[in-house]
Order: sequence, then C-alpha cells, then structure tokens
Amino acid sequence: MGGVAVAIGCTAHKRGNWDFLGDDEARTLGAICDQIVPADDFPSATQAGVLTYIDRQLVRHYRRHQDVYREGLVQAHAMSMKRFGQELAALSRQQQFEVVSAMEGEESRFFEMVRRHTLEGYYGSPRHGGNRDAVSWRMLGLAEPPLLGRAQYDLRKGSGE
Repeated sequence: MGGVAVAIGCTAHKRGNWDFLGDDEARTLGAICDQIVPADDFPSATQAGVLTYIDRQLVRHYRRHQDVYREGLVQAHAMSMKRFGQELAALSRQQQFEVVSAMEGEESRFFEMVRRHTLEGYYGSPRHGGNRDAVSWRMLGLAEPPLLGRAQYDLRKGSGE
C-alpha cells in the first residue's frame, strides 16, 4: 500500500484551488460524493459545491478529521486500482458505484464521515461553500431561510394591529 500512498500523495501538495485537498484527492472525493448525491433533475454533490464545503471545513471545524480523509482517500484509490486498474474518477459510473458500495459495506469510518459531510454540504447553508445557489432548497420547494439573528416570525401578527 506504500506505493499507492506515494502515487496519490505525490500530487496531494498540488492544491490548485483547494485549501486542504490535493487535485487528485479532490477528484477521488468528488467521485465518492457524486455517488452519494448523483445528478438527476438537480445538480450532483460536486455541481452543488460540496467539495468546496468539505475542503473548507477540513481546514476549519473538521481539522481533526484530516488524517481520516487522507487515509480514506488513499484506500479508495487503492481499491479502485485493484478492482479496475484506474483511479476512481476515471471509472464509469457503474464501476464507481461498485467501489463506493464496497467502501460502504466495510462500514468504513471514512465513508460514513464523507456521507455525513456530503449531505451537510448539499443541504446546508450556501454561505459555507456548498448548496450552490441554494439548489437543494429549491429542489425541496423551500424558501431560503432567513439570516441567523433575524426574527423568524412576523411579530406584528397577534399584536392587536
């Protein structure tokens, strides 16, 4: 597995537009996230900015999860190479599904974390980098919630006005 770590780790420092992820890691993570929330009539996880959300959180609130992500991405890469001889992002959707399903079946701490963070990024506030253009809220038919700190109720109702 050391060779795999070297293969994915060599470019991990090429950050491109990422705060934590390397370009190869971002492609691998994107393939996993898009299996969790695939595109249909609405954008996929990556199209909705979930990678930006996760990447930002990994240098802020989820800093403690950095090692789990690094190790999990190396393992996902190794599993993809072993099964199909290509990196996860280069596989067909069906092949990606097989690899991601195998990861889920192993009850991987990494996979459970990615699933949770993907859903947070997809359905959470756009101000954190995910849910680009409030796409998931529109999908659910929800109005954008008010900003934090603003009254959520019309205080004039029932006040005798």
